[in-house]
Amino acid sequence: MKSNDTSLRIVAFKWLEEQVAIYGDVLPRTLLTDGFNHDGERITFLGPQGIWKPKSFEIPLSIVTINDGPYKDTIADNGLLLYKYSGVNINNWDNVALRKAMKQQVPLIYFFNLIKGKGLYHAIWPVFITGDDPKSLTFTVAADDISFIKNKEITDYNNVSDSIIEITRRGYITSQVKIRLHQRSFREKVLQAYDNKCTLCRLKHRELLDAAHIIPDSDPEGEPLVTNGLSLCKLHHAAFDNNIIGIRPDYSIEVRRDVLDENDGPMLQHGIKEMNDNKIILPSIKNNYPDLVLIEKRYKLFLKAG
Repeated sequence: MKSNDTSLRIVAFKWLEEQVAIYGDVLPRTLLTDGFNHDGERITFLGPQGIWKPKSFEIPLSIVTINDGPYKDTIADNGLLLYKYSGVNINNWDNVALRKAMKQQVPLIYFFNLIKGKGLYHAIWPVFITGDDPKSLTFTVAADDISFIKNKEITDYNNVSDSIIEITRRGYITSQVKIRLHQRSFREKVLQAYDNKCTLCRLKHRELLDAAHIIPDSDPEGEPLVTNGLSLCKLHHAAFDNNIIGIRPDYSIEVRRDVLDENDGPMLQHGIKEMNDNKIILPSIKNNYPDLVLIEKRYKLFLKAG
């Protein structure tokens, strides 16, 4: 790998790390296509092709997957990521470029488009191409921990050993990617359904909103579906999870009796107690309404807690 590619890749990783610190790990496409200026050159992270190589890079910087679901087509049974070839010609320049990345073990960025048609991407980096299967037109991709990468000289990536420790580490980290993708996808879909507002208090600041499960994801019925989700601010999410607030099957809010009888300042009064008997704000699309069977099941748990 050329030294110019090496230095630019380090700068690009640093810039991406800074953006995640500012915006969180779900980034808008416009930010990634605009990129940043470095020594008079524009470095971008996404382009028209799924395999993206900025002009000054010898090897691609990023790969992109566009999905609208639980990513079944991009997660192998062993937990590793699967990435389809560009087209069916194994000798397309971008397929050849990814083989080169695999041979030299060059770190890449993997962007997942969380909702089809929406320019929101979850960034996973560094990732490495670890396998190539021309028969299925598929590359295998493994994620790694950036802290281990920082401890290496980037020019020594092609000398990375296939030690059991490294393979095990990458396997574990990559398996966690699937969990993160489910979580981010669920959050974005739920917040979109509720027009980026808390269903209880109408707070609109996305950074203060969560996608709360009606039935926890640890329960067999707790699927990551919009109908099992509520857009809640962090205060009301905590109150809902801890059964301080419940939601009746008629979509009205109920505050636990002992909390209603409590006096503890304006936050409790205005943030919790005044919610009692109000109706939640429902999504504009009826198919996204909270599932009444799940709401009733959760409400029964709330009554038991009281």
